[in-house]
Amino acid sequence: MEILGNTLGEIAGEKAGIFKHGVPAFTVPQPNEAMCVLEDKASMVNAHLQIAPPLDANLLNGLKLGLEGEHQYINAGLAIGLSSTWLQRTGHLDVTYLHQDSTLPEQFIRGLTTASLQGRAQVVPDQHIDGESFGDLVFYLDGAHSPESMVICANWFSWAIEGNNQPNQLNHLPQNNGKSLDALQKNHVEGCRKNFTQILLFNCMSVRDPQLLLPHLLKTCATHGVYFKKALFVPNMSVYYKVGSHALPPTDSQVDLSWQFTLQRYWENLIQGDKGDANNLNAVCEEVQDDTGMSVRTCKNSAVFPSLPLAIKWLRDSVQQNQSIRFQVLVTGSLHLVGDVLRLIKK
Repeated sequence: MEILGNTLGEIAGEKAGIFKHGVPAFTVPQPNEAMCVLEDKASMVNAHLQIAPPLDANLLNGLKLGLEGEHQYINAGLAIGLSSTWLQRTGHLDVTYLHQDSTLPEQFIRGLTTASLQGRAQVVPDQHIDGESFGDLVFYLDGAHSPESMVICANWFSWAIEGNNQPNQLNHLPQNNGKSLDALQKNHVEGCRKNFTQILLFNCMSVRDPQLLLPHLLKTCATHGVYFKKALFVPNMSVYYKVGSHALPPTDSQVDLSWQFTLQRYWENLIQGDKGDANNLNAVCEEVQDDTGMSVRTCKNSAVFPSLPLAIKWLRDSVQQNQSIRFQVLVTGSLHLVGDVLRLIKK
């Protein structure tokens, strides 16, 4: 934000810096504030700006996009406009498919339906839990970090767990980790007899405003009847492992958790509807030690862990201690956090 600007117009102006004289430019439908800036910038450099419509799902011949989320049809339309125009200009296509007036080439359909992007609308079971408990801890990862993307993330998560919680529906099941389809189906149906608990694993950079992020997440999930049993706030691991740095990362006891405590206070007040002094929250929170001796601040609806590995350990322990419950963990707020979780939960 400190680089791109604080308004849609400012951000659009910075993004439009890529426009070049005589080179086709593409965008998707935008709010007027942003579109006017894009059009002005394109006119200044004599770039032909075109608006790519969202992909018509009927052109996929009954298949689904490889990337989850309704917003991906907007991205797919932009990809079609860009790629077909480049192919035409380089002599590989006679026409562009920007306006989707005819069927798409088979190569386009294959690319759109097999595309994958880690950390965006991604479902991953904890691969360190095997046997009958496999699937009892599933991570739903999306690196949303803006109010708009938080709404999209909340909608996707709610739809995804609704599909996962229904017997005989494998639409949203994650990769089967080498299991046969019959075994996965059996595991899924047995799991649907269990209770489901939703957990939020969250962090965002301090330049972000949690008062613009968390309410959107909470309210959007609530419209689907989805409520988080507990929110876990942790610092990102990757902050302490910078490329080229020879400094040792701080130990758990040395990590500054003041930002995570701020997130926790806001979450508790949001859940409880408490409009009073946030400092009063200290009365309903307590410091507890886990079996490793590390201190965790836990409240009625949330907990702050000094490190991500400790939070993952708590989730795994919870699975072992609650055999009748399946834990569905939404990881969001930061792409750094999502990447850290992926590194920890994959074998």
